[in-house]
Amino acid sequence: MTLSIRFPEAPGEAPALVLFAADGATLTPAAAAADRATGSQLGRAMKAAAFTGKKGAMVELLAPSGLAAERVLLLGLGEPGKADARAFEELGGKVAEHLQLKAAAATADLSGLSGLGVPLSEAAAHLALGTALRSWRHDRWRTTLKEEEKPKFAEFAIAGAPGAEAAFAPLKQVMEGVFLTRELVTEPANIIYPQSFVEKVEAMAGPLGLEVTVLDEAEMTRLGFGALLGVAQGSARPPRVIALEWNGTGNADATPLLLVGKGVTFDTGGISIKPAAGMEDMKWDMGGAAAVAGAMVALAGRKARARVVGVCALVENMPDGNAQRPGDVVTTHSGQTVEVINTDAEGRLVLSDAMWWAQSRWKPDVMLDLATLTGAIIISLGHEYAGMFANDDGLADALKAAGESSGDRLWRMPLGEKGGAYDKLTDSAIADMKNVGPREGGSITAAQFLQRFVAEGVKWAHLDIAGTVWKAKAGATHDKGATGFGVRLIDRFVAATRER
Repeated sequence: MTLSIRFPEAPGEAPALVLFAADGATLTPAAAAADRATGSQLGRAMKAAAFTGKKGAMVELLAPSGLAAERVLLLGLGEPGKADARAFEELGGKVAEHLQLKAAAATADLSGLSGLGVPLSEAAAHLALGTALRSWRHDRWRTTLKEEEKPKFAEFAIAGAPGAEAAFAPLKQVMEGVFLTRELVTEPANIIYPQSFVEKVEAMAGPLGLEVTVLDEAEMTRLGFGALLGVAQGSARPPRVIALEWNGTGNADATPLLLVGKGVTFDTGGISIKPAAGMEDMKWDMGGAAAVAGAMVALAGRKARARVVGVCALVENMPDGNAQRPGDVVTTHSGQTVEVINTDAEGRLVLSDAMWWAQSRWKPDVMLDLATLTGAIIISLGHEYAGMFANDDGLADALKAAGESSGDRLWRMPLGEKGGAYDKLTDSAIADMKNVGPREGGSITAAQFLQRFVAEGVKWAHLDIAGTVWKAKAGATHDKGATGFGVRLIDRFVAATRER
């Protein structure tokens, strides 16, 4: 079910009415009017619930007298001057979570709201975005849901905020990118595999004006993608690389930002096979590629004034009789050779060829790669932050700021120089490098491996998003499962650094 969002001038009747109060239980004008209409029922509910208007707090009044609504939700803004875009997104998430199974429609009345941390139109737009993001569900394969288990919340009107519809328009396009990423990550590997991933993304790319390039197995063989093809050789499903290009600058020669995503559509570990318990989660080992695809849809959808190229490297890692063996040596597209010690350290092999090819073709000044690369990053950071490794301080600072404003948060990790101590941990006795180092520092040595495929002069950041693309628990703006991590991060980074 897709949530329909409107921005009427005045609130209409709906089963649920959403109102606001600031610190000190200070009612907004609309909330104060509702309290009077109910004969102070709202005030008594606030007192009974010890509701003070604290940020994120909520009190519900059922069957209020004097109002057409069947229920009133009163949400806490906290200190109004600190109520920013993220705060309103989180409030929207609360609305969606609470009403999803309870009301078909709701109206939020922002009339008279002032003194916020953002303009009222932006507050309304981000309230809408948070509500929509939290409402997303993937029920395609659930055929036996009882009626009371099916989502009801289908319409949300946000009134009293002039200009909100225009403010929401670009956010809606970013939302569509997040939804694409979540869908790609959520679908099982018999539905999303390299070719079907390409077909899904191509169907969206054309109408948005994205230029598409697809490499098949024969073309990758001709180009010498020995590392990527080595990972793919055990699967009956052939690999693909899809590149999406958006240029909203008006300058055909503008230097592009390059995004590269790891797209292992299912990862058994290959011959170095993973334990059976939890292996079903490896359908989301293509989360990096899904984030890149979603980000490109978002940027093209909102007509970003930037030139950006997104490359998704897509393979399955399977253990059949033709699969790559531990100890094999492969020659990458760059000409460097790799001794494959562990076939479950496949993501860096896939990325190495895609990164080198894309840099050679598009000559970027900045490259970001996104990958569910290591379990080690989850040990280090848990599920709250993605790991960031960067060869440039300014780039790292800009990405961190984009992460904070979007909610896709990053934590910078150590990255050594090429040829330094960390690099030496992946030196091989018989090839230029091996694909794993020792157990300790696993996410760092993975980043060091990738750094060997960064061209001279390119500012680069590696984002290890293994702990953030999928959550076992619901968050403020996502249900449990796929989060869409990376799309909003990239959108904010592009807006702040490429569109000035």
